[in-house]
Amino acid sequence: MLRPFWMHQVVEYLIGLVLISFAFQSPRPAAVAVVGIVIVLNAALSVGAAGAFRLVPRRLHRWIDVGIMAALLVLAVQPWIDVDLVSRLVIGAIVFVLFFVWFHTDFAPRLPRAARRATGASDGGPADRPVDSVERGRRAGRFVGESINAIRRWGKEEESP
Repeated sequence: MLRPFWMHQVVEYLIGLVLISFAFQSPRPAAVAVVGIVIVLNAALSVGAAGAFRLVPRRLHRWIDVGIMAALLVLAVQPWIDVDLVSRLVIGAIVFVLFFVWFHTDFAPRLPRAARRATGASDGGPADRPVDSVERGRRAGRFVGESINAIRRWGKEEESP
C-alpha cells in the first residue's frame, strides 16, 4: 500500500534535519550539511500538505528525489571530496531510507475537493472504498447520546433506594 505524499515530505524534513545536525558533529561538515539543506528544500518546495512554498509538482519531486539519492550515493563512494568514514556510512544509510520511503509513496496529484466528494475518496486514493461520513456522524451521535442517557439512568438508580 502506498503512503500519502505528506508523509513522504515529513520524512524528508526529518532526514534533512538529521543530516544537518550530524554535520555539526562531523570533522568535515560542509558536504553533509549541504545535502541536508538540499533535502529540506526539496520537501519545502514541493506541492503537498507539508510543503512550505509549493512550487515543485509531485511528479517532478519524484525525479528530484532520484537525483538526490544518486548524488548521495556518489558522495558516499567518491574519493574527491573529503568526507570521513562515519559520514559516508550515515549517507549510505540515508540513501537506503530515502529509497524505501520513495518506493512506497503515492506521487499522484491530489484530486480537487469536489472530485474527491463525488467519488467518495477521502484522500485522493482509489474510489473503490466509499466513505459514508453522514452515517458515521449519525452513529457517533447515537453512541454519545445513548452513553449520556445510560449514565443519567445509572445516577438516578443510585439516588432512589
